[in-house]
Amino acid sequence: MTSPSATAWHPSELELARRATRRRQSTRSVLIALVSSVVFVVVVGWAILSSPGWEDVRRSFFDVDIAIAVFPAILTGLWVNIQVLIVAAIAAAILGITLAMLRSLRGPVFFPLRALATIYTDLFRGIPLLIVLYLVGFGLPALGVFGRVPAVLWGTVAIVLTYSAYIAEVLRAGMEAVHPSQRVAARSLGLTHGQTLRIVVIPQGVRKVVPALMNDFVSMQKDVGLISVLGGAVDAVRAAQIEAAQLYNFTPYIVAALLFVAMALPMIRLTDYVSARLAKREQMGGVV
Repeated sequence: MTSPSATAWHPSELELARRATRRRQSTRSVLIALVSSVVFVVVVGWAILSSPGWEDVRRSFFDVDIAIAVFPAILTGLWVNIQVLIVAAIAAAILGITLAMLRSLRGPVFFPLRALATIYTDLFRGIPLLIVLYLVGFGLPALGVFGRVPAVLWGTVAIVLTYSAYIAEVLRAGMEAVHPSQRVAARSLGLTHGQTLRIVVIPQGVRKVVPALMNDFVSMQKDVGLISVLGGAVDAVRAAQIEAAQLYNFTPYIVAALLFVAMALPMIRLTDYVSARLAKREQMGGVV
């Protein structure tokens, strides 16, 4: 009787040699990347530190004592940005999906809705977010029909208006990337247009544009700091502005910037991971 170890598969000498070669190449690549990175950092660091105005820049932007002193106030302001981000992300996603579905409606009877959605997305993709913030934050309250509304809420509305337009267009691109045969097959099975969108088109379309949607979310994380222009919203940027005005130093802005980077890094890395994973699956032919 043949033992299981005798019938088990063992790599050949040629396969073992290939694996050893791949390991050597991988180790060589890592070492080269490490050395080149160290050289790059050293050269850039030396160029900055040896510049004539470095001491002035260090005192104005990188004062450690001031950074430690202003950190609690800016961190408190960052919590306002996080709250705005959560509400704006949910609202923009809902509104963006609605707009994308309106733009995908077929038939001449739906032309007014398609036209309205098109005008909306064209308008808010074309206007800079800063101007939308001014229009919503200072224009709408001047109408005198909304009562006393916090500036943070107006800032959230402005961000939702702008980013819902971007999300709608990204989703629409994903939905249109779904092969027409999918729609035809769904309709031939008796699904209505709405069921076809909900069950067949939207899930596949969203899967195709997940990296783009995540990039929009990263941009939103950064742009929530612009609500500080409305004055009444004391977020991280506004808190840094107040501290900088009192201390005559720009270090609070650097602290706020680092906090925003720390907030965005997990999503940035997740976006890279999801993009690489989707690309790998498509190369394997696993995505329909």
